[in-house]
Amino acid sequence: MTILITGANGTVSSAVLRSLGDTHDVRVLVRDAAKAPSGVEVAVGDLDDPATLDQAFKGVDTLWLLTAMGPQAPHASMNAVWAARKAGVGHVVRMSAVGAAHDAPTRNGRLHALSDVELAASGLAWTVIRPAFFMQNLFGSVNGDTLYGATGEGRLGLIDVRDIGDFAAAVLRDPTPHKGKTYTLTGPASISLREAAADLEQVYGTPIAYQPVTPDDAYRSMLEAGLSEWMAAVNREYLTAYSQGWGDFTTSTYEEVMGRPGRSFTDFAKDHAAQIRP
Repeated sequence: MTILITGANGTVSSAVLRSLGDTHDVRVLVRDAAKAPSGVEVAVGDLDDPATLDQAFKGVDTLWLLTAMGPQAPHASMNAVWAARKAGVGHVVRMSAVGAAHDAPTRNGRLHALSDVELAASGLAWTVIRPAFFMQNLFGSVNGDTLYGATGEGRLGLIDVRDIGDFAAAVLRDPTPHKGKTYTLTGPASISLREAAADLEQVYGTPIAYQPVTPDDAYRSMLEAGLSEWMAAVNREYLTAYSQGWGDFTTSTYEEVMGRPGRSFTDFAKDHAAQIRP
């Protein structure tokens, strides 16, 4: 059984690779072989260039399809689905976005909805995973004794990326029971960043205040940090929606499939204290 991993150097696909371990034949698709993860078969190709995909997809049984966020994402997803059809891939596990829908409050969510529908209509066996706000998004958010965040008082069903990796790996190892299913994944609790700051006090052993930042201020900061206007604007769309309560929910999906609860924010913070407050 050969599993092809796209987006192999990204945060989520790296977690998927760690969760898969060496129990399966794993191939990664990268644009530059020199930057490929070690210990796996490497295929060089680019989802934006369909001419580079035929050899990379040859002999693949199951595809982990993750496309980079951006206006070209549906093009990349389309090319991957077409290459999978030509290669006779048995099952596609697609990383979508939380709340993906034609009426989602973010352009990213609406673009993912297009690709989710296309995959469902492709004739391939498929599974779609839509994870909530990543706990890892909070890396670097604590400066001194203050947690800065742009989701206001909105509560979020935060999920640890390690749990996304474990869940995706379980589906990739045995995709048949998950055929035709769309999974929305959250952590075990929906919390505000103010509550997260209180949890961090227990981790650091010192008071941690929460300082809300407006989505507009976060947008300007992202531009100053070098993010593209499109990416900064879409992130502002997410932050606005989250501050209005859009992310305030949890699902039992992770525990039902995995047979155990997902990691709590406190567990995450204990494991990543240095990254949250570098």
